[in-house]
Amino acid sequence: MSKSLNIAVIGAGAWGIGLACTYSRIGNVTLWSRSEPGKLAETGRLPRLPEIKLPASINVTTTLPREADVAFLVVPTQALRTISTTLNDILPASVPVIACCKGLEKDTALFPLEIMEQTMPHHPKAVLSGPNFAIEVAEGLPTAATLAASSRLFVQEAARKLTTPNLRLYASTDPIGVQLAGAAKNVIAIGAGITIGANLGENARAALITRALAELGRLVEAMGGQSRTIYGLAGVGDLILTCTGAGSRNYSLGVALGKGNSLSEILAQRSTVAEGALSAATICDLGPRYGVETPIMDAVYRLLKGELTPEQARDELLDRPSRLE
Repeated sequence: MSKSLNIAVIGAGAWGIGLACTYSRIGNVTLWSRSEPGKLAETGRLPRLPEIKLPASINVTTTLPREADVAFLVVPTQALRTISTTLNDILPASVPVIACCKGLEKDTALFPLEIMEQTMPHHPKAVLSGPNFAIEVAEGLPTAATLAASSRLFVQEAARKLTTPNLRLYASTDPIGVQLAGAAKNVIAIGAGITIGANLGENARAALITRALAELGRLVEAMGGQSRTIYGLAGVGDLILTCTGAGSRNYSLGVALGKGNSLSEILAQRSTVAEGALSAATICDLGPRYGVETPIMDAVYRLLKGELTPEQARDELLDRPSRLE
């Protein structure tokens, strides 16, 4: 990728900082933040990733960009509609926009790209997803991710241009599968954490992840995606990281739930919200809508609501009729 490529990163959370840092090594980066430039001027660091000192070459601003060669939208899914609507009015329609959030919009059950089809209909667009802890990307450690869009020509060219020495992008033409995997893995990670927090054992965690992956594959196919997508970076890759990594907010939330804490107690002690807690209801609604059973994800949702204990969930799942794998 050319050094002269101008990259806008919209959102100064941990993932936004990670992307800004990695792209600053090979391009000119502007990082949009609602309120952080003053803090940056004092410390050279931003609150969401205080371990990382931002390179001086990154321009941090509170003004949304009016021009760029590519724009990464790194805001929560629930805020994407508002930000992308505003951005559509000022960013030329020729500028590609990359959604970097996971989950479904609560009120509409739309994926990020579906939201942006409504708010930025004329911009080329793709979604970025995969097993990526922000701090490792910011530090320049090797990582890989999936870039998905409906247009093969566009997404292959975008993946080529946006691959960096430490961030390798693989192109996909299955945005449905990539986005569903990115949303569902947060719910599955909560379940994986519950098995450990409740002392159900490593075997239980492995079984839960594997069978939840089967649920996810059936749901992806029913929604028009490709089941093979779940075996890529956006599926298995992200699940491995999110269901085992100590830095996973969703996994750690599950561990705390498994230890007997209520969701309200856990959230009251956190400054960030695990996306799986927000999207579980919307994701579990997809099963009945598309005629797919999702017993593991359903159990996680009921645990989040306090309707089940981990032991009750274990007994219900183990008592299901035997079937071919």
